[in-house]
Amino acid sequence: MWRKLRILILLFILATVAHRAWLETHDLEWKDSLYVAVYPVNADGSEAASSHIPRLDSDQLQEITDYLAEEAARYDLAIRFPFQLRLGAEVDHPPPQPPKNGTVLQTIIWSLHFRWWAWRNSPPVSVPPSIKLYLLYYDPEQHPVLPHSTALSKGRVGLVNLFAGERHTAQNAVVLAHELLHTVGASDKYDLASGLPHYPQGYADPDKQPVYPQDYAELMAGRVPLSASKAAIPASIAQTLIGEQTAAEIGWLQTGGK
Repeated sequence: MWRKLRILILLFILATVAHRAWLETHDLEWKDSLYVAVYPVNADGSEAASSHIPRLDSDQLQEITDYLAEEAARYDLAIRFPFQLRLGAEVDHPPPQPPKNGTVLQTIIWSLHFRWWAWRNSPPVSVPPSIKLYLLYYDPEQHPVLPHSTALSKGRVGLVNLFAGERHTAQNAVVLAHELLHTVGASDKYDLASGLPHYPQGYADPDKQPVYPQDYAELMAGRVPLSASKAAIPASIAQTLIGEQTAAEIGWLQTGGK
């Protein structure tokens, strides 16, 4: 009896995993918009974050929605809006942070913990989301350097570390869009040690002559290459583009050309 019950439980788990994998693959056919729930979090309990979060509005998210629509149009994607971002209610408790220099096992355990936490901390939004992003706001005076943001394609969930304050809004949008694309399979295109974009996949216009300085940042590289050894943070999301390798990774471009 118990053996049969264990088998049934295992089959149920396998069926659930297979169904989730099918849904994630189906999503990247881009027949429908992916709805993204965006939940702000006061990560450090600061007054700066506390005063900033109520000022967030849908217009700021619409800028990212429109940007991604414009980039999708460059790749002739059939759907007008591949992503629809929706602002959710503030979440009171910060999510678990990924382990620093963690082992593979520690990272797996954290990812399971994070997904469980996200399931428990998902205030309803107007449309059930396919993706959940938690925006963790910090006081830049107390935290001049932020932890690395992390997003998972398995489970389509991410934590995005951001500076509180209006003057950081433009660059926060770049970080948010970058992490959002991680949830649908895009990879980083910069050197982890130096932060410099990889050539050619991390360049918005790798065929430009002369190559430097570039005018735009490739979104998943995150910086505008100024020379072979120097790059600048883009002023806003308007100074970024989605390159061909990124477009191929997320299903916007068939390998071999548009």
